[in-house]
Amino acid sequence: MNREGFDTLALPAELLEGLSLLEYTAMTPIQAATLPAMLDGRDVLGQGQTGSGKTAAFGLGLLAALDVGCFDVQALVLCPTRELADQVAEELRRLARRLANLKVLTLCGGAPIGPQSNSLAHGAHVIVGTPGRIEEHVRKGTLSLEALKVLVLDEADRMLDMGFQAALEAIVAATPRDRQTLMFSATYGDNVRPVAERLLTNPLAVEIASTHDDSSIRQHFHEVADEPARLKALRQLLLYHRPATSVVFCNTRRETQEVAEALSDMGFSAAAIHGDLEQRERDRTLIRFANQSLSVLVATDVAARGLDIDALDAVFNYQIARELEVHVHRIGRTGRAGGSGVACTLVTAAERYRLERLEAFLEQTLELEPLPASPKGAAPFIAPRVTLELDAGKKQKVRPGDILGALTTGDDARALNGDQVGKIKVMARNAFVAVDRDVAKQALATLNAGTLKGRRCRARRVDESV
Repeated sequence: MNREGFDTLALPAELLEGLSLLEYTAMTPIQAATLPAMLDGRDVLGQGQTGSGKTAAFGLGLLAALDVGCFDVQALVLCPTRELADQVAEELRRLARRLANLKVLTLCGGAPIGPQSNSLAHGAHVIVGTPGRIEEHVRKGTLSLEALKVLVLDEADRMLDMGFQAALEAIVAATPRDRQTLMFSATYGDNVRPVAERLLTNPLAVEIASTHDDSSIRQHFHEVADEPARLKALRQLLLYHRPATSVVFCNTRRETQEVAEALSDMGFSAAAIHGDLEQRERDRTLIRFANQSLSVLVATDVAARGLDIDALDAVFNYQIARELEVHVHRIGRTGRAGGSGVACTLVTAAERYRLERLEAFLEQTLELEPLPASPKGAAPFIAPRVTLELDAGKKQKVRPGDILGALTTGDDARALNGDQVGKIKVMARNAFVAVDRDVAKQALATLNAGTLKGRRCRARRVDESV
């Protein structure tokens, strides 16, 4: 692994200082390979696995190009899903923490367009969003891209798969010809190549091979008799491996919902994430998963893009992915950051030809194994935490420290220890806090009896029924 430091780059002092505060010292391979070219203003086509550091790579590249004194939109990042857009915007704000007065604005569907237009009227340096909503703002004249310096397409293959090509073309037509274009993705299918050739000028092409091997991810392929046998086999694998956090990948939205409901009925802390869900429900599901108050996330490949997962114990493929490159992307979500993980794939006799194609693609022999026996009397793994929602957020000047203080201070017997409180996420008009499951009632009573910023707020449990 390349251990070259960020201080070897021609980055503004403010960005280097911010990287130091974040304890980002050594560049990942994709950062070391692409950042020098990006800082020179060259177009870049980068491919790397999930967790390779792509966001920080293009993030530092676009932030270094900004004139913070000018409030025109100078950088645009397009993402296939709102979840990925939110994650990218949050990372950009973290990287830019020492850049004074920098404004990063997120524009995605599923939210009212009026408040977004009002925010645009006050100016922004960087826009992160989904193609449909960005194209709508461009068409309505509420977003001007005439001063754009850097255009980033993150996960371009997924955007094309989701039918965003017309929106992408309309957005690109509204940008200057002399812009810098950066295209990053975990996979690089044939549908992306002609788009890359049209949008990028003499790009530096970088492909970072997977760093996973048998020591970091243990792959298992299990044959099941038929379609109805898949669910029973999945239950058996969950009971055997007992992962604290896992993702089950399905190939269709309908199957995703059906599998999640079936696992919930079996007693697992499980929920689905797919494109047919309302945005509010998607947000709450992802927050619960990040908070460790949900153990099993059942997802389609597109919906899983942008999941902010620090450590994932296991991945289960309900079927082999339709695109072979996607299989590598799926299993790459476990065994990250030096950890280890398990990836299990279910295969019927009718899918043996897909397994053979996957063998050729991976250039390795993939043996089918019998299903492991579940431990006698094993019960489903229950998520260790519960997520509580408060009806106050950034609009009410609430900060994470306010919520932590409300839960842990005072002589009251209801006060929690700091280690009983998990992640806290404050949004515009509400906030979420994770607490240990055995103190959830106590925490709920404390929040409902107390005040935040001098006002009473209502708290409720976000549980499996939501």
